[in-house]
Amino acid sequence: MKIFVLLSRFPYPLEKGDKLRAYNQIKQLSKNHEIHLCALSDINVEKKYRNALDEFCKSVTLINIKKYDIAFNISKAFINGKPLQAGYFYSSKAQKIIDNLIEKIKPDHIFCQLIRVAEYVKDKNIPKTIDYQDVFSKGVERRSHTASFYLKPVLKSEYKRLLKYENEVFDLFDNKTIISVPDRDLIPHPDRDKITVVINGVDTDFFKPVEVKKEYDLVFTGNMGYPPNVNASLYLAKEILPLVRKQKPGITLTLAGASPHPDVKALDSESIHVTGWVDDIREYYAKGRIFIAPMQIGTGLQNKLLEAMAMKIPSITSPLANNALKAIPGKEILTGNSPEEFAAHIITLLDNKSFSDEIAENGYIFVHKNYNWESATSKLEEIIVNTKK
Repeated sequence: MKIFVLLSRFPYPLEKGDKLRAYNQIKQLSKNHEIHLCALSDINVEKKYRNALDEFCKSVTLINIKKYDIAFNISKAFINGKPLQAGYFYSSKAQKIIDNLIEKIKPDHIFCQLIRVAEYVKDKNIPKTIDYQDVFSKGVERRSHTASFYLKPVLKSEYKRLLKYENEVFDLFDNKTIISVPDRDLIPHPDRDKITVVINGVDTDFFKPVEVKKEYDLVFTGNMGYPPNVNASLYLAKEILPLVRKQKPGITLTLAGASPHPDVKALDSESIHVTGWVDDIREYYAKGRIFIAPMQIGTGLQNKLLEAMAMKIPSITSPLANNALKAIPGKEILTGNSPEEFAAHIITLLDNKSFSDEIAENGYIFVHKNYNWESATSKLEEIIVNTKK
């Protein structure tokens, strides 16, 4: 069947969670279906990245959204009560292009990733599926608790808008998917149990154990401009690391990932290395003694944990992140509720190699058993194929 896929970002390179999910779902769906990709973008996408989707897609359309249009559309969203981030990605010019594409392609199904693009197809009389992926409203609410005083009113307003919009979107699409059960239970709709949980996977042929010399004590990866990652980096550097240094003065931390926020860049020092963009993130996983993702805000499944565990790196995270992952604390992963608990886990793993190896091995087995892109995407394919007009 013909599937029209609409995204708020071009799904390559794979430095963001939504891109990783979209890329792998497109890759799997293309085995049995004709994929027509349409992606919005507020930045220039290099030709080599655009070409990365050609082998999976019958057609690829990239719609650039200009900065001046973004400012105007956010203002419109503010006035009409829509979430600001929905306004950010909506453009009347893009709407015309998308309308023409759908008329020309005549897809059997429309698949949208994230509520950001729901406005473009909400009125189309074609079977359609939306992937909430994460619960934006809850993520914004969590951010509001730690935000600067001048941002709090904006985030609280956006939270209310998102809460309302997530509820409205539910009834506009035939199928709804999301990344985890905890996220599904946060969707503000009485029929949220009807949302299909489609988990993420990990490419275990790509992310696999590598025997290299360990150079970094602690490693944290991700897009370092993304607020939950910024928050976790600061929490790790300013609250956890000082406690570890009382027993391990020479401890080092590497923060590896694209687009570091100024607050993250400011952490760069003799003992904390901020890399910025890296060509191959596997190098940093492999050279790390411990992977730590002390997430305090945000929602959804942390792909970084899947990748680290697939490479047999002993991993530490928060209960918040493990709610979606569902690894067994103390056996497959370690979890901490406070800086003191995180610090204690780090010291234990550094001092006890046999325990560290055990956590790494169990985590590796857990990921291979539970997280596979082919089986995960089969659930998505099933609901798409079985949707009736």
